[in-house]
Amino acid sequence: MLRKYSNHRTYYDNLKLGTLSAFSAGMVNVLSVIIFFAFTSNITGHYAILAQELSKGNWIQAAVVFLWILTFFTGSMISNLLIIHGNSHVGRYVAHAIPLILEIICILIVGLYLQFFYTETLYETELLVTSLLFAMGLQNGLTASISNGAVKTTHLTGLTTDLAITLSMLTKERFRNDEKVRQKGVLLFSIMFAYMLGATIAGIIYYEIKYYTFYIVCFTLCIIMFYDYYKLNITKYLFKRAYLLKKVNPKEEN
Repeated sequence: MLRKYSNHRTYYDNLKLGTLSAFSAGMVNVLSVIIFFAFTSNITGHYAILAQELSKGNWIQAAVVFLWILTFFTGSMISNLLIIHGNSHVGRYVAHAIPLILEIICILIVGLYLQFFYTETLYETELLVTSLLFAMGLQNGLTASISNGAVKTTHLTGLTTDLAITLSMLTKERFRNDEKVRQKGVLLFSIMFAYMLGATIAGIIYYEIKYYTFYIVCFTLCIIMFYDYYKLNITKYLFKRAYLLKKVNPKEEN
């Protein structure tokens, strides 16, 4: 899911990355709405709130909302910087995994703080929302960058529009016979379904296990990260085995 980059990625690479990351983003967004009454997987609504606070002259509130928008922006930018510059220094897999590691740390910090230290003050809430927005910015920047814009999993506004366009294209026979168009439709629908599934599950289990739900989000992200690590080890093992077999049973030269 993380090893391949841009046009080298297959449809199934994007499908696995899109569904798992969308599942986690849906969980995070619902949890932040339940606990903080704020959306954290996207910033579309925050622009409207920023404009409202500015029009009312509420400069402190406007500054906080602007900080949230800037935090999401910074997370996305850091992800892309790590991917662009890290590929040649630490390797593609590590460069792509670092934003995910940072995201897990941010979400884990929020979960731990809520469980042991949270006193429900406004200051605490604003900082925790900032942390989750940074995490979602990291995720959106990562998935969009390595998939060449094909996978965006933290918000559904553009995705819903793209899905509607794709479905309208499928009303014509020449597009129904186009495998790429069909695969795009399946990918977009899968991301939307995974987001809703994650959000629904988080909403249900939060009332049973409370802040432990954040640890489930971290576990989901760990699956994304360690899946490629497992695949890399399997690939190395197969190459090594093939090399040893070739040494033991060399092919006869013509």
